[in-house]
Amino acid sequence: MSFWPMSRCQLVAGSQVLPLPEQAPCHAAYENSNDSWHPEFQGSASPCTKALGVPACGGWGPSSCGFRVKKGVLVLDPQLLQFGGPSSSVPALASSPAVSISDVDTVREGHESELLRNLAEEFPLEQGFTIVFHGRRSNLDLVANSVEEAQIWMQGLQLLVDFVTSMDQQERLDQWLSDWFQHGDKNQDGRMTFGEVQRLLHLMNVEMDQDHAFQLFQRADASQSGTLEGEEFVEFYKSLTQRPEVQELFEKFSSDGQKLTLLEFVDFLQEEQKEGERASDLALELIDCYEPSDSGKLRHVLSMDGFLSYLYSKDGDIFNPTCLPIYQDMTQPLNQYYISSSHNTYLVGDQLCGQSSVEGYIRALKRGCRCVEVDVWDGPSGEPIVYHGHTLTSRIPFKDVVAAIGQYAFQTSDYPVILSLENHCSWEQQEIIARHLTEILGNQLLSTTLDGHLPTQLPSPEELRRKILVKGKKLKTLEEDLEEEEEEPESEPEEAELQLEAQMESEPQELSPRSKDKKKKSKPILCPSLSALVVYLKAVTFYSFTHSREHYRFYETSSFSEAKAKSLIKEAGNEFVLHNTWQLSRVYPSGLRTDSSNYNPQEFWNAGCQMVALNMQTAGLEMDLCDGLFRQNAGSGYVLKPDFLRDAQSSFHPERPISPFKAQTLLIQVISGQQLPKVDKTKEESIVDPLVRVEIFGVRPDTSRQETSYVENNGFNPYWGQTLCFRVLVPELALLRFVVKDYDWKSRNDFIGQYTLPWNCMQQGYRHIHLLSKDGISLHPASIFVHICTREGLEGVES
Repeated sequence: MSFWPMSRCQLVAGSQVLPLPEQAPCHAAYENSNDSWHPEFQGSASPCTKALGVPACGGWGPSSCGFRVKKGVLVLDPQLLQFGGPSSSVPALASSPAVSISDVDTVREGHESELLRNLAEEFPLEQGFTIVFHGRRSNLDLVANSVEEAQIWMQGLQLLVDFVTSMDQQERLDQWLSDWFQHGDKNQDGRMTFGEVQRLLHLMNVEMDQDHAFQLFQRADASQSGTLEGEEFVEFYKSLTQRPEVQELFEKFSSDGQKLTLLEFVDFLQEEQKEGERASDLALELIDCYEPSDSGKLRHVLSMDGFLSYLYSKDGDIFNPTCLPIYQDMTQPLNQYYISSSHNTYLVGDQLCGQSSVEGYIRALKRGCRCVEVDVWDGPSGEPIVYHGHTLTSRIPFKDVVAAIGQYAFQTSDYPVILSLENHCSWEQQEIIARHLTEILGNQLLSTTLDGHLPTQLPSPEELRRKILVKGKKLKTLEEDLEEEEEEPESEPEEAELQLEAQMESEPQELSPRSKDKKKKSKPILCPSLSALVVYLKAVTFYSFTHSREHYRFYETSSFSEAKAKSLIKEAGNEFVLHNTWQLSRVYPSGLRTDSSNYNPQEFWNAGCQMVALNMQTAGLEMDLCDGLFRQNAGSGYVLKPDFLRDAQSSFHPERPISPFKAQTLLIQVISGQQLPKVDKTKEESIVDPLVRVEIFGVRPDTSRQETSYVENNGFNPYWGQTLCFRVLVPELALLRFVVKDYDWKSRNDFIGQYTLPWNCMQQGYRHIHLLSKDGISLHPASIFVHICTREGLEGVES
């Protein structure tokens, strides 16, 4: 790897350091600025304009500020809220013409980047910084000419990211319109001709008669200039987004068709939205929140604009807002909860040759994961390393992993993090593992019982707030540890080996076929100092449910391969349920999943398995279900299991569910869609033919799917108006997944967007479903509009 002299600005992306031309240094973006940087600036209007002294953004406000690649260098751009370019030489930017600021999650300092730390001999870490994107996109590492420039970039970018994050619904819509205006205004003169509007309609997924489009264009052209500017374009957009289906609903409850009185709105909330007794108080709150006119608020009436604003808001969302904060009892033992869990957390690629990175831990923890896996092996220079053993995956220092866990463990959730330790190290390096855990994690690490006494059950998430627990092998029982009145001399390796109950790993190391012969035959030796750090989560080998009841304790936990767990559910489903009422179980993917694919987690949740570990780096249906289940309860990573999966006397069998569980019928009318994105943005003339598939995941009899017909050539405002009907025997375990696809008779339908949520978090009535990408990122303003109704029993529903 070669480097340019540090007098030039460098871009570091992936494993490359990319030099930039000397004639365009990073600070070129500021050379015409007469104002100094004001990091304390927190104004609400055009922060980049005031901070950097660039010309004010024309007509679109603060959302139109960003940076882009120009002459091979990143420069601030006062016109676009995006960076990148079609000629970008940066791999992270080359995949698309531009990257929106809204795609950026945060900006980190150079010392937090693995890549920049590896290049520390070439330049000071203080000159580097990292742009972190939402989803699974690779980070972008950058190097500035000086520490001062790096600080300006970090502060400026983070300010823009924070500003975008804090935008309300209207501001996000303004940004979206601004972006479309920039796309449509091909010659960038600030106005749009009818020809540009026609092109824009195709970009926006609209197939419209040319004469009708021209009528709308002329109506919006108030200045009669033959072009659309600023507010004229907004009026044109409004004419495109008329919602006759919402207007019809509004007029159904409005006596004059102009407004909803307080009583009329209360009737709507009670009859359609199933809000019950709280409807009267809620109506006042919603009018005050969503009615745009002050006079309407004073008279307690809701206009059509206010009604539509409510339906599109979080209060009109399908996901019940009461389930968004912590709403469940968090004082039950750990084994009473589903726990968001990751498999081979260190991998950001496949299981054979993929990259190992602390970024895997950071991403998992930030999305609420509470159980992370660490495969640790002997490393060079006496330092343990983390990687997928006997494969070609890259290595990372164990101490870096622990540092990342310590830093990010509780940024998203205060509830405990479980470190699932797969230990393959020698005695000497195990001692280093124990030292790193103790020194780096400090008070965060739980190294003894909470009160120093022998517990009778596992502690609760509430009791374990901001604690990190080690799950792994242990030399002794918890009782023996607590009975020791004074510390014994450290055992010699030969003594420790005699104390081991079974082989080190309860979860076999997954090997590639060509490397199985490399597996060590001898059993490793467990170091007492590492053993002592395992308190409530002692890993033990599973033999049978009878053996577990007779020989194991509540603080001992077993891991199951997906195949073993499936077999046990079929053979002894109720026994598995009962086992999980008193002990923790972890399920992990098959070693044959070398591509880091995932199994369906639902069938293991049905049996009450708490830690159902997934490859979180892999997007798809399985991760949609995981994200959907753990979207509730503040995304804390802990969800209380249903009563019948926590009852020690439960008769529930996940394969043969019977009463007394209350069966329900679900009716979903799929009404319309709004602003669905293109599948292939490179094909301007291509317009999607969308259909909606509704999928139910739960116990086997409940798992089903139905879909609407497709709407031809309309992704902007398609209308379906079709009703789908489902029977659900065990709604407490059901997840609903709404998927929008682009119909293609020649090949598999292309994915457009999805949204997944638990049955118990679903609101009835007229609801919007705001779609997410494959990576779980909002596709705002893309949504579908539905009417949902549930009733007890299965009358009228075919088997």
